Amino acid sequence: MSQTPLSGAATPADLLRSALATDPARPLVTYYDDATGERVELSVKTFDNWVAKTANLLQDDLAAAPDDRVALLLPAHWQTAIWLFACWSVGLTVCPGGEPAEAALVVSGPDTLAAALACPGERVALALRPLGGRFPELPAGFVDYAAEVPAQGDRFVPYAPVDADRPALVVDGEELTGGRTVTLAGDHAESLGLKPGDRVLSTLSFDDWAGLGGGLLAPLAAGASVVLCRNSGQLAPEAMEQRIASERVTHRVG
Repeated sequence: MSQTPLSGAATPADLLRSALATDPARPLVTYYDDATGERVELSVKTFDNWVAKTANLLQDDLAAAPDDRVALLLPAHWQTAIWLFACWSVGLTVCPGGEPAEAALVVSGPDTLAAALACPGERVALALRPLGGRFPELPAGFVDYAAEVPAQGDRFVPYAPVDADRPALVVDGEELTGGRTVTLAGDHAESLGLKPGDRVLSTLSFDDWAGLGGGLLAPLAAGASVVLCRNSGQLAPEAMEQRIASERVTHRVG
C-alpha cells in the first residue's frame, strides 16, 4: 500500500508536513472565484511556503500562543486554507465562523469587518482580491494580511511543540483536539472513498465539518487534492461539467 499523508500524522499540521515529504510538487489547492474569474493553483510546496509565512506572522508579529482561540470569518478560499494550517502549526484553536468577542484574534474577509471589531485582541483583514492583493485603503483597527505576510520567513518552527491532545478546532459546536481532527479526517476520507491522486471539487463553506472535512482535510489525509469553487451558483451546468473534466475531478462535495 502506498503511503498517504495520514500515515504517522498526529496533528493537522502533520498532515501537511507528510504531504510535503511525499510529493511537494503535486497540486494541493486549486481555487476558482466565478464572480471575478480568478483561478489559483498551489502545489504542496507553495502552499507550505504560505503557511510558514503566515505562522511566522502569527507567532512573532501577532504574539499568538498555543491554545489561543482564533475566529476565522472567511469563505472557503485558498487563503482560508492557508490560515487554518498556519494556526494549527502554531498550536492555536481555530473557530471557523466563530464569535470574535470570544477570540484572542480574529481573521476577517472584507464582508465581515464590522463583526470582527468585537474581538478584543489582534484583528487581521484579508481583502480576498485576485493574486492576494492588498486593500486599497487599510480598514481602521486591522492589520492588512497581504501587506504584512510577504516579509515573513519561509520556514517556521513553533516556540513550543504542538500537542495533539490540545484543542485545535471548534466546529459544529464541538471542540476537537488535533488528534481527533486527524482521525475524523481519515474517517471522512474513507467514507468518501478517497485515494492518493484523487481530485475533490467543493462548493461548501469551511464553517462546518461537511465543508471543512470534505473540502480540505479528508482529501489531504488521503493524499488527494481539492478544487475550491466560490460564487459558482450562477455557473451554467455545462460550464461546471467542463471544469470537472478539465480539472480531472473524481469526487464532488456540495
